[in-house]
Amino acid sequence: MTLAVPPDVPELFPMQSMIVLQSLWSMERRHPDGFEPPLEESVERIARAGFDGLSAHWYDDAAVRPIVDAMRQSGITAVEGMCFPTSVESLKPALETASLFPVHHLNIQPDVRPRRLNEAVGLVEGWMRLAEEVDFPVYIETHRGRLTNDLLFTLDLLDEIPDMPLLADLSHYLVGREIELPVSDENQAMIERILEHSWAFHGRVGTCEQVQIEISFPHHAPWIELFRGWWDYGFRSWRRRAETGDIMSFTCELGPRPYAITNRDGEDTTERWAESMQMRDIALDIWARTEQPGSS
Repeated sequence: MTLAVPPDVPELFPMQSMIVLQSLWSMERRHPDGFEPPLEESVERIARAGFDGLSAHWYDDAAVRPIVDAMRQSGITAVEGMCFPTSVESLKPALETASLFPVHHLNIQPDVRPRRLNEAVGLVEGWMRLAEEVDFPVYIETHRGRLTNDLLFTLDLLDEIPDMPLLADLSHYLVGREIELPVSDENQAMIERILEHSWAFHGRVGTCEQVQIEISFPHHAPWIELFRGWWDYGFRSWRRRAETGDIMSFTCELGPRPYAITNRDGEDTTERWAESMQMRDIALDIWARTEQPGSS
């Protein structure tokens, strides 16, 4: 595998910036003792740790209000809104909620699984038309079990809709296509094409067999380096395409079980909160490297 760098990328982008968010879903424990921290405590913990904001479901006003209240108390403001439309029309409530309670961007996890490309094209084009009516970006996430489940199908969608704005969660394609190390040039080229159309990123490291592994375990270093390379490519591509003053987001999204690997007692094999901060530091380091002349 040869790691390429997007062509014609300016070396310095002093007016572009990145925010790092923490997923509220990642704050869930789901341990056998049944204890879950209160919402306010989780949001305050995110703020104290230095995250710029959070990612949360953002399609129901009643559910969003307590999150907004907790954010106001903690002082953080940036939000990635998550929604799961099953049709073109079902995106509207999320757009309305995100207009009432502003977001950095709205992320569509398209909860529909068409078998035919023309059906998928109709859905995506419908969502993109609705997105033109709001003043925040709306992205479509690469995710297993969704419209974007398959890497090849998503690439075919890009052939039909070249301006389809993606949010890259690459762990799904790594495990879904069982992409092994070393990554072939063919697979690398396909991932790079996804990255060249991605406007935001979700942070999780997987393998060819598991969607989420422990990034603090030394033997997982080869997979972490793979993702570092992919994110580096994606960040540089974003810088080339984005405007002066634009803000890119990276969401740490280390999920609880069954995403998280657990031991025989049903408890996480690692401290996901600590790994979330480790993930944040990885993203910040990669971003800083993209600002350095001659770095790769």
